[in-house]
Amino acid sequence: MASLPGAIAGARVVGEHFVHAQRKQNPDGRMPLMDHLRELRNRVVKMALALAAGMTAGFIFFDQAWHVIERPLCSATIRGHSGCRTLGVNQLVLNGPLDAFYLRVKVALIVGVILSSPVWLYQTWAFIAPGLHAREKRWSYIFLGTAIPLFGIGITLCYLSLGRSMHYLLGLTPGGVQNLIQVDQYMSFVMAMMLAFGMAFEIPLLIVMLNLAGILTHERFRKWRRALIFGVFLIAGMANPSPDPLTMLILGGACVLLVEAAEFIVWSHDRRRARLRPDPYAGLADDELSPLQFHGRGKD
Repeated sequence: MASLPGAIAGARVVGEHFVHAQRKQNPDGRMPLMDHLRELRNRVVKMALALAAGMTAGFIFFDQAWHVIERPLCSATIRGHSGCRTLGVNQLVLNGPLDAFYLRVKVALIVGVILSSPVWLYQTWAFIAPGLHAREKRWSYIFLGTAIPLFGIGITLCYLSLGRSMHYLLGLTPGGVQNLIQVDQYMSFVMAMMLAFGMAFEIPLLIVMLNLAGILTHERFRKWRRALIFGVFLIAGMANPSPDPLTMLILGGACVLLVEAAEFIVWSHDRRRARLRPDPYAGLADDELSPLQFHGRGKD
């Protein structure tokens, strides 16, 4: 009877031969449409399972998570009051019998999205990566090591700006009018802000991914550069309702710096690609013949 190490070595050799044979038959790694749909389904299922696991942790540690979420409102001084203890000024209220349950679900959803971010970011990248070449796939670990911190930085900056937003927005209430701050609306505001900032900080990573996939070139990016920077500051101003220009400059400036870093990577990659695979049509006029030679199969 064959030993276990020998059987493992034999299975490894057979697997390598199978992989090489598949690569020879399909060197570009193309997949039929149904295979793409099946892969997409599997990736979505994995993301859903990771989100469910994160939401379970959110349900278990609800009290700790809720204290973190309500802190921006409770720490802000609104018309001379703070601490979420003054009804009509800064206290959160529930209106219906099911609102307490919905509150726990929304808190668990926020915790689940944050905790499962490494999984759904990886699954998104893994679905796109098969379209890249072998050398470009080596960037996968760098992308994964960058996407998660960028998402965390966006959420952190959003969390730090929430207190200023609450101070400004609720401070606009005229005299004689009370604020009955519904928990559902406050949670929706917090979730929208966090997702907006977290995904906004992923834009530079998306730019680099599109460049590696051959969709976005530096020449095309340069044409839209001013509009993109203007859009970044516009989104930062809309997502941060505080009129303080310093906060908007900090948030927008951080995104612009990341976009500039992405542009440098795109420029470097395009130069390297042009050096390794020069374009035979580059520099030709419209009426100039191509330097490529055509060899016919035979004479007429």
